[in-house]
Amino acid sequence: MNDEVAPPGIDTSVAHPARRYDYWLGGKDNFAADRAAGDAIAAAYPSIRTLAIENRRFLRRAVRFLAVECGIRQFLDIGTGIPSANNTHEVAQSVAPESRVVYVDNDPIVLVHARALLRGGATDYLDGDFRQPEDILERAAKSLDFRQPVGLMLVALLHLVRDEDTPYAHVATLVDACAPGSCLTISHGTADFVSAETRAKVAAADAKTPNPSQVRSKDEIARFFTGLEIVEPGIVPISEWRAEGEPAPRPTPEEVSCYGALAHKL
Repeated sequence: MNDEVAPPGIDTSVAHPARRYDYWLGGKDNFAADRAAGDAIAAAYPSIRTLAIENRRFLRRAVRFLAVECGIRQFLDIGTGIPSANNTHEVAQSVAPESRVVYVDNDPIVLVHARALLRGGATDYLDGDFRQPEDILERAAKSLDFRQPVGLMLVALLHLVRDEDTPYAHVATLVDACAPGSCLTISHGTADFVSAETRAKVAAADAKTPNPSQVRSKDEIARFFTGLEIVEPGIVPISEWRAEGEPAPRPTPEEVSCYGALAHKL
């Protein structure tokens, strides 16, 4: 895909996190502004592409854990980004074909791809914003039964929501709407493992993007799980979360700079 054939409603002159992430993953659904923003951050933090790949692996392992170990058959994946191999619906439905998945994102290009995922109602897509959780819940309830356990997926999303947009309150609203037995899965960028110099370089590059992120410490990320029971191995670098089956050697915490965790609602 290129600027000349962009679907209607997409401003190709402004970088978008979903398309920038697609670029880091080696995808083709991105534009010049996305690539420029991605390259600027990669210049400050060269292993950003490793982070993106490991985050997708974390998603795959987390969804499989939810489907196999927890028996969850419905998923609400907010900030899904542009679909790629081993996305939530593919992993869940490979375990249990009846699994229902609702994706939520606010980039029109994701909608273009999402139309191809609609399989007789088992997979749905909402054009929505995490910062409006009540709206998401109301519309998702047409496909999901919130009286039954839900796998709530907030993967590589929350570091795109700054404190002034009250992310903790929005997560609490979403979790409160889910039945006991539901699970919250989060991956979140952090600066805990990098030098102050690298942190400053990344922050300077990120500040020039339309959606500057806010990385958080392990303790700050733990607040999102308040009232929930975090499963082993806890809040750890995504490359270490139940990664026994992944090829070695695995990336270092510095190379991924992203925590991942999953927690039960009792």
